[in-house]
Order: sequence, then C-alpha cells, then structure tokens
Amino acid sequence: EEQDRLLRHRPDQPQNPKVLRIAIIGAPNAGKSTLSNQLLGRKVFPVSQKVHTTRCKAKGVVTYEDTQLIILDTPGLTSHFKAKRHKLDEAMLTDPWDSMKHADLVLVLVDVSDHWTRNCLSKEVLQCLSRFPQIPSVLVLNKVDLLKKKFILLELVTDLTEGIVNGKKLEVASAFKHNSSSSAKSPLQIAKASPPENRAPESHCLREADQAREGSSLDNSSDVRASESSLATEEAEGPKRYGPRDLKTMKGWPCFQEIFMLAARRGEEVDTLKQYLLMQAKPGPWEFHSGVLTSQSPQEICDNIIREKILEYLPLEVPYGVIQVTEMWEEGPSGELVIMQNLLVPRKSHMMMLIGRGGKVISRIAQEAGQDLMNVFLCDVCLKLKVKVK
Repeated sequence: EEQDRLLRHRPDQPQNPKVLRIAIIGAPNAGKSTLSNQLLGRKVFPVSQKVHTTRCKAKGVVTYEDTQLIILDTPGLTSHFKAKRHKLDEAMLTDPWDSMKHADLVLVLVDVSDHWTRNCLSKEVLQCLSRFPQIPSVLVLNKVDLLKKKFILLELVTDLTEGIVNGKKLEVASAFKHNSSSSAKSPLQIAKASPPENRAPESHCLREADQAREGSSLDNSSDVRASESSLATEEAEGPKRYGPRDLKTMKGWPCFQEIFMLAARRGEEVDTLKQYLLMQAKPGPWEFHSGVLTSQSPQEICDNIIREKILEYLPLEVPYGVIQVTEMWEEGPSGELVIMQNLLVPRKSHMMMLIGRGGKVISRIAQEAGQDLMNVFLCDVCLKLKVKVK
C-alpha cells in the first residue's frame, strides 16, 4: 500500500530539480542488474549467473539532494533465435529498444572477463546505438577484477571504440612491467577528453601522459603495473550516422563520450560512475517521489528474487519453464509478511530437481529468497514455496 501510494503521489519537487534517465544495455549476463543494484544501494533487481534473469524493463530511482537518476534496467539484447530457445516473451526483444527512446544517456556494459565476446560489441548493441545516435553514450567495462592480464584493457578500449573517444582519435601506447609490490586502490580509467565542468570530480579520465604514468594496476591482488602509459588524441570527424553496411565491418562504437572500468559485483569504482551520472543531470521535473526506490510492485520484486534463486540452483534450461503463482500475500500475527507461492513445472523430473533430495534445494531457495526479501522490504518475511506439475 505504501509503495502504491508513493507511485501515485505527485513527486515532492525540490526548488531546482534535475533529472537524468539512464538506459543500461548490453549482452545478457554482462552485469546490468548488478550495476543497477549497486547504484541504488539496495538489491531490487534479480541477479544470477544464468542469462536472461531480467525478464522486463524496470526502473530504479536514485534521489540525491536536488537530483534524480532514473535507471532503466533492461533485459539483455538478444536475437529471435535465442529468445525462442529460452522461452522468452516478445517484450524481451522490444524492451531495450523502448528504454532507449526515453533515455538521456545510455551506458553500454561489456563483460571483459568473457574472452569470447569482449573484443567487439554485439550486433544487437551496435544496431541499438546506431538507431539512436543522438543519445550520448558511455562505455562501461565491467568485471575488471576477474581479468589477470590488465594490459588487455587497453586493447579492448581501442577495439570497442573504433579508436575514437568523444570525437577524437585515441592513440594508446603502453609498456607494462611486472612488479610484485604493486598495489592500487582503483582501476585505471580511460575516457573522454571532455570539458572539466562536465566531468565528475573523482573521474580520472583521459589524462595527459605524465598523469597516466601514475596510473597503476586494476586491483590490489594484481602484480601487473602500468609503468608507462600514454594516451594521446587527435581531432577526428564529428559524429555521423552509421548504416547497416557500416555496422557489418564495425567492432565497436566510435561515438562514446566516456569510458569507465569497474567491478560492479564488488562495488569498485561504482561511486565514480555515480558521481559522473549525477553531474550529467539536466534541469527538469522529477518523475518519482523521493521515497521511491523502484517502479516495481512488491509482488514483482518477490517474483524476481525467487526466480533468481531458481535460476541459480536448477541446471541448464530447466528454470526457464517454471511458472510462479502467488497464493498468499498477507500480514502475519506478529506483523511479518507471509508469502506463499506455487512453482509450476512442466515435468515430474523437473519437480524432483527443484525439490531436491530431502527437500534441500527448495528449502535453500526459500531461505535465501526470504532473506533477500527482508533486506528489500525491511521487515520480517515468512516465505513458503510449493512445487507442482502444471
């Protein structure tokens, strides 16, 4: 009831409100929901190791002083073939495109730990960017903590930007030396050569060569250090529109304004990105009341968190066929939230897998989901799950 009231209520506008609508796009499992949760400061979007955990677009709301960031967490951009394989709704294909239409800024997330996909943006991502070239875009390299050879990041920057950042040609030359005593607290960042007033205070973006030499390895455990690094830019032609023929030969997007490197799961450098986003906000009315954290209903949050656990503990394609039906949602005798949900599966073999030997799997799912729900709703939660063959 409180969530419904806040969503229906007119936003409590400050004197000079500012707003920024941010679409986060990328391949499935790049870490979009993890980054969204970190920016929000609380887990409201489902996260798992399997692809297509996020099934629909949902909004997260960060309100800081007079500024509101509206984060559009979207499903991973995918093809019709993969959507059919994972029994995905048509909305999974259209939601990322719809989010772009309403965005003031787009973050393109790339998983640098995936050596199969990290060297180029997917065809779907490039098509999305080329359709909305007027929307400023930022490249975010995620999971840098999982990358042992940090010098690869410099190669990825060149590939994923087509060698152009903020309308300028980027020349990267570096020599890396092994140094076991190296310890750095933050990732090396390479990004646009933008006017100082548009840049976040903590952002260490596209520095002069002498400052870049002071940059170092990307996490405390690494023994690789950037002892010499120079980043130079030359003026390039202004942004242009890229057609289907151009996209066939492109590995990256030459219109990024900024590049960030972070580890969303560990929260490394997320605050730097958040400060940058707050500074990009433009004057405009707030869309949500300052007490709103997400546009999702409590029931949607509950469904998403339970599905996250099912995806985590069931093998291969099995979880994608589970249908969730909420049977009870009421206040218990001690003020706790009592939720009972039926999990409908297509086969008896799937039911046995979901229950597990001695009920261990379903018990673990209920326990972990219940704990997450307590953290989201800030109250005691009693979660009961039943498994049935539909």
